[in-house]
Amino acid sequence: MTQNNATTIPTTGFLRLKQVLQFIPVGKTAWYNGVKEGRFPKPIQLSARLAVYRAQDIADLIERISQGQGAG
Repeated sequence: MTQNNATTIPTTGFLRLKQVLQFIPVGKTAWYNGVKEGRFPKPIQLSARLAVYRAQDIADLIERISQGQGAG
């Protein structure tokens, strides 16, 4: 059984923005601006009021940032 805590990104699945911002230290406004500018991944709209982000997209973003390639 795998343990899922706040310090580990799941390998598959979806994350809400609140979860994403635990890994990417920016505010909501900066995040939304980054999405608009193409620096951050776009959300997947599951319903009219629910948007999520692919866990793999967030992991890839963290990897790019870690390698010094920036967010975009």
